[in-house]
Parts: sequence; C-alpha cells; structure tokens
Amino acid sequence: MDLARFPRRRYTPYATAIEPLTNLTRALGGPSLWIKRDDTLGLAAGGNKTRKLEFLVADALAQGADTLVTCGAPQSNHCRLTLAAAAREGLKCRLVLEERVKGTYDPKASGNNFLFGLMGVERVTVVPAGSDLMAAMEVMAADLPAAGRKGYLIPGGGSNALGALGYVSCADEIIAQAFDRRLAFDHIVTPSGSAGTHAGLLVGLVGRQTGIPLTGINVSRPRELQETNVHTLALATAEKLGLPPIPREAVTALGDWVGPGYSLPTPEMIEAVHMLARLEGVLLDPVYTGKAMAGLIGLVRRGHFKASDNVLFVHTGGSPALFAYQDVLRD
Repeated sequence: MDLARFPRRRYTPYATAIEPLTNLTRALGGPSLWIKRDDTLGLAAGGNKTRKLEFLVADALAQGADTLVTCGAPQSNHCRLTLAAAAREGLKCRLVLEERVKGTYDPKASGNNFLFGLMGVERVTVVPAGSDLMAAMEVMAADLPAAGRKGYLIPGGGSNALGALGYVSCADEIIAQAFDRRLAFDHIVTPSGSAGTHAGLLVGLVGRQTGIPLTGINVSRPRELQETNVHTLALATAEKLGLPPIPREAVTALGDWVGPGYSLPTPEMIEAVHMLARLEGVLLDPVYTGKAMAGLIGLVRRGHFKASDNVLFVHTGGSPALFAYQDVLRD
C-alpha cells in the first residue's frame, strides 16, 4: 500500500493528537474513550477535508488548473477548506451550494457561509436540493476556457478515490500513534457523510490488517444507502492502491442518529455538543461531529462496548458552523 507514488501537498506538518476523553468516560461509566483531533488539521479552522485536499489539490496543480470548483451545503466545511487551499496555492475558487433544506439558505448567515466571502470566493451559485451537482459545477466552470483559465472540479466532501487517500493515510497515522503509545484500540467511530473519510479509514485499517472494527455514524442517509455508498467508494479506493476488494461486511454505518434529516438539529446532537464543550473543552459541530458523538454516546449507553475497551472517536472538525446554530444551542 504505497501512498508515496501519489502527488501530495502538505497542509499539516504534524500528526494530529490522540487525547483521552477522561471526563466523558467518567460521566458515561463505560469504556475508555479517546479522540483523534482532526479538527486541528491545517488550513482555515481545520477539519477532515484538509487531508483529502492534500491529494486533490496536488492533482489540480499537476493538471495546470488555476480555479477550484466544488460543491456542498450552505454551511459546508468542505467548501470552506477548499477555499482555504485555493488561497494557499494562489488559485481562484467557485462554489455550488445545495440548499438541502428548502428556505434555509441565507447569504448573510454566520458560520462557514460568512467565511466564504472572507476568504474571497470568486462566485457562488445556489441550487435546490436534489440537483445534479456535477452538472452544476460543469456549468460553473464553463466560461473558464474562453478566459484562458482551467478549472478543476472536486466532488462534494472531496469524496472520490483520490480524496479518500487522505484517510488511508490517517489510518496509517493512527496505527503508528497507537504503537508508539502502546495503546490498543478495540473500536473506532467516525462521522459518515459524503463517505470519503469513512471509506478511506476502512481501506487503511483493512489494508493494514488491523482487525479494528470501524463504525460510521450517518449524518444524512438511511443505513442501507449509506453503507452502499461507503462500500462503493472503498472498493474504488482499494483498487486505486492495488489492494484486494474490501468485503461488504466490513462496512457499518448506523442511521439511528440522523434525526429528521441532514443538518437538522436533534436533542441528542445538542446534548453531545454541550457535553463535549463542558466536560472536555472540545467543540463539536451541529451537522457532523455533534450527531456522530451522539451516536457514540448512545452506543455506550446501550452497552455496545465492553468496559475494558478503548474506543477512538475521529473528530472531523466543523466548529465554525456552531455560530450559525446559536439559537438552537443556547441554554
């Protein structure tokens, strides 16, 4: 499994920390809980998309692109970080925003939406839920060649086989850190959305034959659909690395904590965000990590893990979105 043969830009010159969640562990009375702090990755305000963009932007530069075009929701962490990578590389960036919940887009909103303008987005197009986002990005980039420019289209979340290599690399990082600390993880839990993080971790863990179960907590889709998405991307990522196919039974993506839909608050998410902030001083976000942590807390309360287990939660970032959910999260 040779990642070195793929061009890569390095936006984080360090391994993100693995920290014990001592107070949360005590409060829940369950297994030993740990957190992988990918919210501290490089680029503006950090988050998991940074790892994917290291491979995607390297490919864009190799192709001579001068404009990154990508898509996401109005509070997209991926769009924020793609903009930040473009700024770092001296590129332009255009965004297609999908209004996944009708009537919720506000051009004056806080959070990531505010940061789009601050970081100099060149153009924003808003499309309704269910739109063909690849087609919308192609339209967004259509005028570039006539101006002597070249666009590079990045799928939502940076989640294709190339972007997923960022989390194959993260799996290697986790394995090395655990070895250095003589720490054995019995389970790993991750948010599961556009599937790149989940699929990349899975390929890395299976490819290295760790035997560590990986559980995704869905933030937007029912379990069966999300597991199919993750498995499809894991197969493509493994093929890109020359690895054997990932077995379908290795994919778990629980849908119990999605609630009424993507980005829509739930009582469990609100509780999780408050608990991590007040017990550990760690900021989660209301769309991804808040629901995923709600899932981890729920699994502990259900007795899913043994008391002796070490369980690692992958914090994928997203805290700027908190500022767009103040009314929901205030006491």
